[in-house]
Amino acid sequence: MEKITLPERPDWRDTASEVGFTFADMHGEPYWDESSAYRFSLREIEDDIEDPSTQLHQMCREAVSRIVTSEELMSRLGIPDPHRDLVADSWRRNEPEIYGRFDLAYDGQGPAKLLEYNADTPTSLYESAAFQWQWLEDQLAAGVLPQGADQFNGIHEALVERFRALFAPDTDLHFTAVAGNPEDYATVEALGWAAREAGLGAHYSDLDKIGISPDGQFVDAEDRVIGTLFKLYPWEDLLADDYAARIAGSGCMFLEPAWKVLLSNKGILPVLWQMFEGHPNLLPAFFADDVAGALVEGGRPVADVADSFGRANDVLRAGHVVKPIFSREGASVSIVEDGEVTEASPASDYDRHPRIVQAYHPLPVMDGFRPVIGAWIVGDTCVGMGMREDRDRITRDLSRFKPHFISD
Repeated sequence: MEKITLPERPDWRDTASEVGFTFADMHGEPYWDESSAYRFSLREIEDDIEDPSTQLHQMCREAVSRIVTSEELMSRLGIPDPHRDLVADSWRRNEPEIYGRFDLAYDGQGPAKLLEYNADTPTSLYESAAFQWQWLEDQLAAGVLPQGADQFNGIHEALVERFRALFAPDTDLHFTAVAGNPEDYATVEALGWAAREAGLGAHYSDLDKIGISPDGQFVDAEDRVIGTLFKLYPWEDLLADDYAARIAGSGCMFLEPAWKVLLSNKGILPVLWQMFEGHPNLLPAFFADDVAGALVEGGRPVADVADSFGRANDVLRAGHVVKPIFSREGASVSIVEDGEVTEASPASDYDRHPRIVQAYHPLPVMDGFRPVIGAWIVGDTCVGMGMREDRDRITRDLSRFKPHFISD
């Protein structure tokens, strides 16, 4: 794994404009940045990213199977009591999932480490699946990349096959997101594109245009009944909404399904550590309430995690990250080293949520930036990746997206 400076395509901004990639620059900063790219060997991709991510997803499913049988874990993961049956029933009915994205720390030297799982509303899908593939083809044609260079990117094709496997031809699907957010719209449009290629109908509606019919069905702005709805709207927010009480009786299938609220939740990290302690792709993680006292001199963890905490004590004391169970774009996250907060996100949007602590694993520093790998899961398999990098240790909303290629 290395970062290589490369010439940009001279017309890439025109290309971005033509295909609707309107957020290639955001807030006066570049978001898409092809002035350099990350090179990987095929071994690194297959052995360190692809296979471990597929295994991590299976481990996450095992964790869900455990959580839905435990009122205690449902509570600790912040699932509102009135909607726990909705979440558990969603899992027991085997409601299908489409996609997710693991965020991994990896430097090319050791096992990739799971930072978190964006399992419900992951974005950066369009730029991962489509725009970076176009970059690869253009740079191969221009002779910038060596002949035979490839990219770990079967995301779009996997999405097409996933939709085709789940739905009969001509099935109508609806897609929704909050209005006025180009990045969110690009994500749902990338999914809608795959659905249409799979022979399905794909209708978009702004989230605030969706209503309820007199008989309790969800309908779009044209009063069409919604049988299946992909919503780029977090389950934790939806379950706090008045509409949540209407879901069970609506006859509507939601994508992602309700059980994904258990995975797009930092609380899954201590559950995974409890179930698979010592796994090479996991970092020690605990619910903050269980170990807060033990992270100060002379304190003790609660009895249930005392042995596990004891084994991770030195690592956690040297450095750990405090994360709310619900958080996005690094908001309300802080890094603690030797008992002192050494970096904290200025955004405090998620301060109200309970927290977990996770062992601090530094990201590699390459040309002044710290890359995070986004490993994409479609169905139950890792099928591609995208990369973001940030100058700071906490990856936030002004991080840059970087293309990658494979060349041995």
